[in-house]
Amino acid sequence: MIEIAQFEEVTQIRMSRVIDGVPIYWVSAYLVDGLLIDTGCDYTAVELALYLGEKRLDMVVNTHFHEDHIGCNHLIKDRFNVDIYAHPESIPLIGKEAFLYPYQEMVWGYPVPTEVNPIPEVIRTEHFRYDVIETPGHSMGHVTLLEREKGWCFSGDIFSRETLKFIRPEEDMGKTIQSMKKLLDFKTERLVLFTSVGKIIEDGRAALEGCIDYLEDLSAKVNNLKDSGRTIEEIIQDIFGGEHNFAQITNGQYTTENLVRSVLEL
Repeated sequence: MIEIAQFEEVTQIRMSRVIDGVPIYWVSAYLVDGLLIDTGCDYTAVELALYLGEKRLDMVVNTHFHEDHIGCNHLIKDRFNVDIYAHPESIPLIGKEAFLYPYQEMVWGYPVPTEVNPIPEVIRTEHFRYDVIETPGHSMGHVTLLEREKGWCFSGDIFSRETLKFIRPEEDMGKTIQSMKKLLDFKTERLVLFTSVGKIIEDGRAALEGCIDYLEDLSAKVNNLKDSGRTIEEIIQDIFGGEHNFAQITNGQYTTENLVRSVLEL
């Protein structure tokens, strides 16, 4: 299932697998001036390719290698003969078969391994220019695209919400904060976040600052509790009221414990 929305010159393409008539998790790609940013998951690849067949498509960027961002790469390469770009650390992972947990296979499906190219420092389209910014934290090999004159920031998964409750074990909140601060350092008149979770946030600076403040405050609380002798399990109970139910749904991947252990290191 795909849904289309427009924000200025940017087309948002929201995609989700549908089970029993219900979309189970939305992920967004963005099309602007012939540039496609991310390609969704395998379950929506055919629908996305059909939609793109009626549009101008000159190039594609994968913000990172996760399966919900590269799922239509292979069809795009086969049907449109355009270049796909990604961070060098993501390239070998996009080019080989992914390891997925059952929840990932159910929600997004296995992407077909695809050869992609190293992303340049700057992406240029007919009308726009994008700085390519390394923004690790959510994953290795993660990039953000920033169109300074417009203030458009295609942020991938470096920001999803201001108050995180759970993360995957490989996510690094210290690096995530550094990446968000890097985006804030760019002196643009405005900063609109185009996130992969489907939110277009017009006051992106406030959202990033709010997330940074939340994580730094959470780190202080967690460290104070640990210094007072509380265990990790007790800290999770004290602050969050217990482990999030996503821990069970995701085979122990998305957990509050991962978040607590990561902010301990800030």
